[in-house]
Amino acid sequence: HIRPTERVHGIFTKSGEKPNIVPREAEMDWYVRSDTIETLQPLKQRVAACLEAGAKAADCRVEMMWDTHAYADIVDNVPLLDAYAANSTSIGRPLTSAYLPGTGGGSTDMGNVSYLTPSIHPMLAVAPRGVSLHSPQFADYTKSKEADKAVLDGAKIMAMTVIDLWTRAELQHAVRESFGNGEVPAGVL
Repeated sequence: HIRPTERVHGIFTKSGEKPNIVPREAEMDWYVRSDTIETLQPLKQRVAACLEAGAKAADCRVEMMWDTHAYADIVDNVPLLDAYAANSTSIGRPLTSAYLPGTGGGSTDMGNVSYLTPSIHPMLAVAPRGVSLHSPQFADYTKSKEADKAVLDGAKIMAMTVIDLWTRAELQHAVRESFGNGEVPAGVL
């Protein structure tokens, strides 16, 4: 079993041409994701063990090549996100719990960046709840006037937040304090 915050996706990229002929060689591409960089390594080890066991059971050989840099979890800087949320609310776009710290996911190098410098990764809705980000339906919503407004609102909110950070010494201090000592876990760089 894997935790609900972990994902393992795989496809065959090369597997022969006929279903009744065992190919000499098969290739697969797998994504292994976890909610934190610390829990990714043990998950990768378990997935590797499963692939090795499958190869052994089929009397095959397996070779694995892992990306050298994993996508780290996003560490939102809470004071900076609070400033962003206040600005978002002030223009009529309050953040929902789906966009608060620890609720992000997916595959982005923004997580790696967030270990190096104070960061936030808020999202603005351009489609109704329940519409999958990686779907034709979502793509259709991105072409709408509502999506255009969301992009403009997002730019405005971000600009307001940058101005707050530039002009409010107490926010600068809180952001620095929240960021801590800037330790970077193994696998982030």
